[in-house]
Amino acid sequence: MTTATPAGRPPADPRNPAQLLAALPYLIGFRPTRSVVLLGHQGPEGQDMGLILRGDLPRREHRAYQAQALASRFAAGPHTGVTLVIVGGRRRPGSPPPHAGFVEVLAAELAVLDLPVLHALWAANIKEGARWACYARKDCGGKLPDPRTTVTAAAATERGTVAFDSRDELEALLSPRSPEALARRSAALSRWPCPDVNEAASAIRAEFERHRRGEGPPTDEEAMTVAGALALPEIRDLCLAMAIPPETSVAHEAERVWLTLVRELPAPERAEPAVLLGFTAYMRGDGAFAGMALDNALAAAPGHVLARLLKTVLDRGTPPQVIRGLAAAADPVAALGLEPADFDTGEAR
Repeated sequence: MTTATPAGRPPADPRNPAQLLAALPYLIGFRPTRSVVLLGHQGPEGQDMGLILRGDLPRREHRAYQAQALASRFAAGPHTGVTLVIVGGRRRPGSPPPHAGFVEVLAAELAVLDLPVLHALWAANIKEGARWACYARKDCGGKLPDPRTTVTAAAATERGTVAFDSRDELEALLSPRSPEALARRSAALSRWPCPDVNEAASAIRAEFERHRRGEGPPTDEEAMTVAGALALPEIRDLCLAMAIPPETSVAHEAERVWLTLVRELPAPERAEPAVLLGFTAYMRGDGAFAGMALDNALAAAPGHVLARLLKTVLDRGTPPQVIRGLAAAADPVAALGLEPADFDTGEAR
């Protein structure tokens, strides 16, 4: 299982190994365990973060395949080098950090792309006091600081980004609230009338107003009405545009609404809010959550063109600003009849 995060996450200092390791939960969205993380460096001195990849640690017989699959993702981007991080395993006294053989295989695959390994780091865990070390130098290592005290954590908190304790915890946000409600709605949606554009805009407006009033889960009728609205390409495009610019109260509110609808709609209708959720998370640089949302969309509707396109560019580490043109509507808030002043400024998740 691999997670890709494009450039756009909170800043981290690649020259400080302990701080960089402690920042990982905020760079990828959750605290990695038993993981390999590749952090791409950009800029003339490698000071800027590019593509960030996280994968599960492979079995010994799968090392070559995993190394080739990870390294190849850096082929298209303008990177100047890569930091390799291994999380997990126990280091024996006097021995090199665990999984040193896998690090060598990864470095060899990156060398094929003329990408040097700037750092190769190991940490037993990503928490305060955990042991960390370098693969290349015996005198390099120590104990990690509290991840919550890093500059990256402070920047993430300011932006409303949450670092979850595990990938499973993050993914659980997308789980259905009520499987029984989904079954009822799935059976009824095939007979639900298709709205016109004006009716659909009213339905989206009503959903935002209901959400702001804190009325809890939608009724079956409310859920199916908004599902019909999001099926119209004109409305979907207006909703996409609410993600731009990211980190605004409008984008945050929209993300919460899309997340609610992902949990309330059955397949294949669930694909539409899941795509909107993935795009909104992508625009604010949260590749882990964006990838999960897009996977959710494709599970609901395997042929969904926009979901597949977004998943492809995310997997390639494309920076969010490159695809902002997908959200080209002039004023989605006004077009949907929403009043910007009514949006609150809570966290996105």
